[in-house]
Amino acid sequence: MNKFFYPKLAVNNIKKNSKTYIPYMLTCIGTIMMFYNICFLVVAKDIEIVQDSGSLRQVMLLGAMVIGIFSLIFLFYTNSFLIKKRKKEFGLFNILGMEKKHISKIIFFETLITSSITLIVGILSGILLSKLIILFLFKILSFNATFGFEISPTAIFASLCLFGSINVINFIFNITQVHLSKPVELLKGGNVGEREPKTKWLLTIAGALCLGTGYYIAVVTESPLAALNLFFVAVMLVIVGTYCLFTAGSIAVLKRLRKNKKYYYKPNHFVSVSGMIYRMKQNAAGLSNICILSTMVIVMISSTISLYTGMEDILKIQYPKDIIISAYEISDEEAKTLNEIINQQTSAAYIEQKDVIYYRSTELLAIQEGTYFKPVENQFDTMDSISTIGIITLEEFNRMENKAVELKDDECLLYSQRGNITENELNLNGYNITIKEKLTSLSSLDREAMASITNSYVIVVKSLDTVNRISASMNITERVDIRSYYYGFNIDEDSEVHVNLINNINSSIRESDTYGRADGPELSRESFYTMYGGLFFLGIFLGILFIMATVLIIYYKQIAEGYDDKERFDIMQKVGMSRSEIKKAIKSQVLTVFFLPLITTVVHIVFAFKVITKLLLIFGMTNVPLFAMCTVATIAVFALFYLMVYYLTARVYYQIVS
Repeated sequence: MNKFFYPKLAVNNIKKNSKTYIPYMLTCIGTIMMFYNICFLVVAKDIEIVQDSGSLRQVMLLGAMVIGIFSLIFLFYTNSFLIKKRKKEFGLFNILGMEKKHISKIIFFETLITSSITLIVGILSGILLSKLIILFLFKILSFNATFGFEISPTAIFASLCLFGSINVINFIFNITQVHLSKPVELLKGGNVGEREPKTKWLLTIAGALCLGTGYYIAVVTESPLAALNLFFVAVMLVIVGTYCLFTAGSIAVLKRLRKNKKYYYKPNHFVSVSGMIYRMKQNAAGLSNICILSTMVIVMISSTISLYTGMEDILKIQYPKDIIISAYEISDEEAKTLNEIINQQTSAAYIEQKDVIYYRSTELLAIQEGTYFKPVENQFDTMDSISTIGIITLEEFNRMENKAVELKDDECLLYSQRGNITENELNLNGYNITIKEKLTSLSSLDREAMASITNSYVIVVKSLDTVNRISASMNITERVDIRSYYYGFNIDEDSEVHVNLINNINSSIRESDTYGRADGPELSRESFYTMYGGLFFLGIFLGILFIMATVLIIYYKQIAEGYDDKERFDIMQKVGMSRSEIKKAIKSQVLTVFFLPLITTVVHIVFAFKVITKLLLIFGMTNVPLFAMCTVATIAVFALFYLMVYYLTARVYYQIVS
């Protein structure tokens, strides 16, 4: 036998199955190219010029891990589709006298050829596009690009190891499928699952419960910290519920429609419903995957776009003043030293302080149960009930607000930044204090960033003696004069002056051996752009990957349905159905199956919207209308793209059927 017999046969098989192999190979090339580039960004020397480059590399490393895990799952899934469609061909080889070890040789050379082509082309394409990718990243981060071209051996090695391993796993799976199947089973491999599936009510109910529980968690969660804790639980429940309902629930619904004689006994409904019942079992995984991937794309892109476009709002929340000096638990002497440093540095630079806010406060972290507050013992078990309490003295309040309010020892003023106190008395772990007045505003305090994450309250009390009693009841043993320090002001200067003043104040603080730190939006702007720009870039990058996977799954589903339906519609035409009736039935069936994942995706997004806004609060994103607008725009663009994919893949389906 010619030693090139098996390689030639493998090449011929790939050519004959080009409708399935070429999209698979193109997807492999695209995935390898993206994985190389994300690994390249982790180690690229050009990244060093970016401020806070370590955080950016961590974001890219996270992206590389996500792409690696996704590539393993997705390419294994698509390979299983390919081998299923090839079983009939391998069964024919077996019946014609070819042993299974010979079929394994053919599969080996097919795997070797496809993996070699995809690895070489994918890595070379990644290298060629790497400069363009890093230029795009620098554009997002508002950094100037550097000259030069770099090739990363580390990224090449990582790509070869990952995708070489995936190809080996797929090869082992393919030959196992061939060796464990009898020739007759191989011949019928593409038609497995043609028997009418049973209605699995238990699985349907379980799916509905999982989906309902996931939706309930998403809707009722109020605290951002609780949202962080429960989000992944809700996601897993929704994923399990989606798979169960697509697998069992859809069959139950279709069988209900079949029992409805007025609906079922119409030519287009009869054909589409009966066809979907028989194939829903094998299509359920594909439809579920399309739905989950579509949801991931929309959530990821809309979230990262809103974070990136709302960056100035986030900076304003984090830094309400141009220059902010803060310290935690310092004495009155240290506070006096900080005041002197600030005044000296601004005077030396001939800078006028405007809109000055200065106060001392005692900060408490407590577990809230209505109007009862107790010390935090285990933060992780009570994420949804943690509150922050800032206590200031009446003297500080009257000075800041320019008022002359009077209080008794057991009275206080309450300002609720986030949270709701309905009663007129607070119980601070056994210490009761009456609320004399609930303030509707307190513009002289900058605590917006803290209030966006937890319930946040400010209590104004008569004197430090009251502060001391409250601290003692909450098991805080520090001296009463050890309090937090905040000093903020605005200046009418350019960005460079802002940064120089902050650096000078920080230098003086270090020299004075006093605890404290100066900060401001201009100093942190580059770091914000690095972090949020990196997340935005990663969102786009992963979004493209997931869209590519969605398109391939849709394409394979259309091909599979086309070959499955061809014989059915031929028979129906022979028994009397007109071509126009068949066309209507095909259109009804394809539209129903194709757009079901998109409709389910939109439902998932609607229920997830609230919990996602809570998660974005952790990043400082409070602009809910902006996120809503980004989400609607992303859904609209994705739906348009989905429609385009439908028309392109539907043409392939119609060609096969007709």
